[in-house]
Amino acid sequence: MAEVLIVGAGPVGLFMAALLLQSGVRVRVLEQRTERDQHSRAIGIHPPALDVLRRIGVAQELVAQGVPIRRGIALGGGRQLAQMSFAGVSYRFPFVLSLPQSRTEAVLEQRVRELDPGALHRGVRLTGLHDDGGRVGVEGSSPAGPVRHSAALVIAADGVRSAVRTLQGTAVRAKHYPDSYLMGDFADSTCFGPDAALFLAPEGIVESFPLPGGLRRWVIRLDRTMPAWNPETNPGPNNLPGACWLAEQVRERTGIDVDAGSNSMLSSFGVRSRLARRMVTGRTVLIGDAAHEVSPIGGQGMNLGWLDAVALAPLVLAALQGDGVGAQLRSFERSRMTAAARAVRQSEFNMALGRPFGGGLLNIRSHAIAAAAAVPAVNSFVARRFTMQ
Repeated sequence: MAEVLIVGAGPVGLFMAALLLQSGVRVRVLEQRTERDQHSRAIGIHPPALDVLRRIGVAQELVAQGVPIRRGIALGGGRQLAQMSFAGVSYRFPFVLSLPQSRTEAVLEQRVRELDPGALHRGVRLTGLHDDGGRVGVEGSSPAGPVRHSAALVIAADGVRSAVRTLQGTAVRAKHYPDSYLMGDFADSTCFGPDAALFLAPEGIVESFPLPGGLRRWVIRLDRTMPAWNPETNPGPNNLPGACWLAEQVRERTGIDVDAGSNSMLSSFGVRSRLARRMVTGRTVLIGDAAHEVSPIGGQGMNLGWLDAVALAPLVLAALQGDGVGAQLRSFERSRMTAAARAVRQSEFNMALGRPFGGGLLNIRSHAIAAAAAVPAVNSFVARRFTMQ
């Protein structure tokens, strides 16, 4: 019988499972998806997250598969405005690692299976959750029929549409933003190598990140006054009209030609933040996006979830040994929600920086960024903030 049920087998749930399994805890992971999502989605792994991923022995494998981004450059008006090195942000990992989420999940799932081949149960859709004060029972459905499990604790890492949070009736504080973006992965046609590039275009920000396999991700801010790309009429990475539209926008804003025919991923997204009113309810704990959704701009969400998990693990071990951890759980909740709120503020700043600026305001922004980056102390501070230090 499981001591801990983890709901969700994304990167956060799998990491939580590996942490507990290697400490001898009997764990079951329940996942609604029948197989891993191959969409690349999140790609940035920050130094603090790499440090905690070392605890389950996967950090070096992830680094071997990814692209270490050691420098970011800002460009505008056809010239380089600033550069920011990550050399001083971490002793072990002085970079942001670029690796598609699907490959990160594959490494984490392999580690879970090494620790317990039977821990992961896919195709389980939760329909009920009951906490009697001593154990938590969950009910669900699967292709094989009804599913019932119980455990001393339930950890929900089931994402922004968390079934556990819904079944609990836990409210969220939500904020919607006017920003929307389109991103796509293409063959890398730039000379940036492993550098990240930020283009401060009048129409809005353009971000560019290297990916493994000679690919590069492009992210553009969609101007509300322009006819936006429609994923319903131009769906999928192999649909050339959608890829051509993004490639044309990149060329117009940056002057860089992108081969639309090399597109392997295309996705649009809006932006919102949602913070759960509470992370801890009885014997159930929300972590990751189930507890706090932040803007993808800045790439902090997945990393926040891993830091939730590593902070929670010792409290889970203590609780299973019969120790009272009520005060520690309240402290955990306060500290992790404070970190999430800080991430929300950072993402709001990032989005504001990337909104359209016209005429003199664009020049003021460009000069301000160049001047700030030229001050070593400011440059170092921004690098640390960007990498979640």
